[in-house]
Amino acid sequence: MRKVTGWRAVPPVDDSLRSRRRAVEAAQLVSRTLGLVLTAIYMAGVTDLAPRVLSDDMMLVCQLGLGLMTASNLVGLLARRRACSRWYPMLSAVQVLFDSIMIIAFVAVSERDFEQTTWPLLGLSISIAAIRHQLVGALLTFAATSVAFLVLVPDSPDTAFVLGISAMTAIIAGSQSTAFARQLTALQETRLALQHQATHDGLTGLPNRAHLDAYAARLTGGALGVLLLDLNGFKQVNDTYGHAAGDRLLYQVGARIADAAGPGVTAGRLGGDEFLILMPGAGTGAVAAVSERIRDAVRRPADLGDGIRVTVGVSIGVALRPAGGTAGLDALTAEADAAMYREKQARPAA
Repeated sequence: MRKVTGWRAVPPVDDSLRSRRRAVEAAQLVSRTLGLVLTAIYMAGVTDLAPRVLSDDMMLVCQLGLGLMTASNLVGLLARRRACSRWYPMLSAVQVLFDSIMIIAFVAVSERDFEQTTWPLLGLSISIAAIRHQLVGALLTFAATSVAFLVLVPDSPDTAFVLGISAMTAIIAGSQSTAFARQLTALQETRLALQHQATHDGLTGLPNRAHLDAYAARLTGGALGVLLLDLNGFKQVNDTYGHAAGDRLLYQVGARIADAAGPGVTAGRLGGDEFLILMPGAGTGAVAAVSERIRDAVRRPADLGDGIRVTVGVSIGVALRPAGGTAGLDALTAEADAAMYREKQARPAA
């Protein structure tokens, strides 16, 4: 699975990642909407939450806060819709920036103009950055908020508390968020590995019957070409050189078949020395061309190591379903199997 290493990296399209990011955006949208309401109440001075008369600077800060929270909510809505796009980390960082500017401005002016202890709000900005960007985001936000507090509120008696508590918040929240992100990545990788094992052949890496069945089910009603392949001479290789050599032969042949099948074609292994190819939208000409390419590819000598060099052939049975046809994969495979058997009887060394 591809990992996200920066703003321009493409995150994996994963349901759990998408759900987590959307949950973060939903929580932020709700909290900022609440912040908009509380800011409006603060500006109106109708409760004991704020002084009856606000300074000009505080009124300006509140207006700035309303604008930044609104802008952040718009960015958050976009981020929620594009939770797995390459732009999500950047959209997330923009929200952290807007939230931090708003919080720093409010804390700086309220600490300077009123007898209110608001510096703990800086921890909120750090926590938001930790949730979104793990330890690195938390430490960067801690550094930015601390420098801003020292510059804008130089005479605060709480400077030591601000720096100490903010540092602890950044380390604890950032470390926990990073650990959770790593755990989630490990779980995603494990799930994808298990999913791959369940849908692909362990020897050749090609899709297995379950994968082919699921793929064919999505092609219902469309034209479909089905090729069933059986190697000629494989049993002799197994009997003469052993199963390990046979496995190496199957691996090489599987890669050749997939390569010869070409783009838009799905090649899988059913088991033993049988392979199945699905060609959506294919007609007689396309199926014949692919069959010849596969025959040529399989016939090439295979080097199995230890000085072992063998040549095998392949028998191919074909079944075609026209557009609008109702035959399922089982019926088409049975038809192709009968055709393959007839070819094998006619020319066993093909």
